[in-house]
Amino acid sequence: MDPHVSIVTLGVSDLERSIAFYRDGLSLPLRERDPDDDIAFFTLSGTWLALYPWDALAEDATVSPTGDGFSGVTIAHNTDSRDEVDAVLAEAEAAGATIEKPAQDVFWGGYSGYFADPDGHLWEVAWDPHSATQAAETADD
Repeated sequence: MDPHVSIVTLGVSDLERSIAFYRDGLSLPLRERDPDDDIAFFTLSGTWLALYPWDALAEDATVSPTGDGFSGVTIAHNTDSRDEVDAVLAEAEAAGATIEKPAQDVFWGGYSGYFADPDGHLWEVAWDPHSATQAAETADD
C-alpha cells in the first residue's frame, strides 16, 4: 500500500453553510462544482477535503447517522510558528468556529489548540518545533 491520505470527507448538516465556512471563513480553495451537487471538494496540499451531507455519508458507510459525543477523530493543521497557531485559531473563530482548547504549550514540546467547525468536527492547529527543525535540516542537505 502506498501510505498517503487522498481525501478526508466530513459529514455536514448544512452543506452550503459548511462550504461558506471553509471557503469564505478559512479561505480554502473550493474546486469548481455544479450548485446542484451534493458534495464539495477543497484542494489542499497533498490531499482533498470533501463535504458531504451527514445522513448520506452515514448511509454510504452503512452506519447509523445518530449518535453523539467524541467521534475519536481529529484533523490536524500544522503551522510554521507559534504565532501562526494563534492567527489560524483567530481566523477560524471569526469564521464561526468554536475554540475548544485555546492555544497553549503542550507536553510534547509544541504549541497547539483546537477548534470545532459548525458541525463539531475537531481541528487541531499546532506548531511542532521538532518538525520545523527537521525540515530545516533536510533543506540544508
